Amino acid sequence: MYYIIQENVFKDPRYNEIFNVVNELGLDYEVVNFEPNSNLFNFKTDRKDVFVYGSVKLAKIASGFNWNPGSFYGNNHEFEKYSKGYGKNVINYDSYITSFSNEIDWSKNARLFIKPSKEAKVFTGKVFNKNEWEDVVFNTLNDKNNNRINESTLIQISKPYTLIKEARIWIVNKKVITSSYYKFHGNIDYEEEVAGDGLEFAEKMANIYNVADAYVMDIVFTYDGWKIMEVNCINSAGFYKGDVKKIITALEDYYKV
Repeated sequence: MYYIIQENVFKDPRYNEIFNVVNELGLDYEVVNFEPNSNLFNFKTDRKDVFVYGSVKLAKIASGFNWNPGSFYGNNHEFEKYSKGYGKNVINYDSYITSFSNEIDWSKNARLFIKPSKEAKVFTGKVFNKNEWEDVVFNTLNDKNNNRINESTLIQISKPYTLIKEARIWIVNKKVITSSYYKFHGNIDYEEEVAGDGLEFAEKMANIYNVADAYVMDIVFTYDGWKIMEVNCINSAGFYKGDVKKIITALEDYYKV
């Protein structure tokens, strides 16, 4: 395939590993950037067997091009779809969607986990109490430099969970390709490789409900066992300690002519 790669826009310390891999494998690619204050980026190729990697913005716009696979943005990556497919295996299965400025009922929970519903990068999801969240809403809507969030921006709300460890799993053709822990909590020994039962859980979930030919599944270990935190678009997912060569090789094998 041909690779269109955006310059490192979200400052992943391992972002440039993708350049090392495509060079090692002898794959054709080009580097792009968006024109200032626009949705336009210039590319040279006329090939159709293209895979893009970069920001969510790039993934979103590239999904409208006639490329294969191009970008997997959208579709089953949305919570409303994959939560039905995975059911109670999703940690925030009992969550609900509302607008950024809507009143929230805090009577049953003094603290709630709140995150963006679709545009994952507009703010960082975390646990808030009532005062903290109301401050965020007020400050955001009154920030003259804010051009990403408005009163109608959709958010997702659920009760908070104790997360012991969190891992990212790369899946291609319903199979686990590589993985990486990215957060640990509590007094547990650090593990370099994601536990086997976590990988088995992820692959089992991939065979229950297939989000896309290739995607990223973030899973968490809780006191109730492994759960799905969310699924993300592989075109804009950070690498952490995942094996980038395995990811690209898996994509090449799946989409080979």
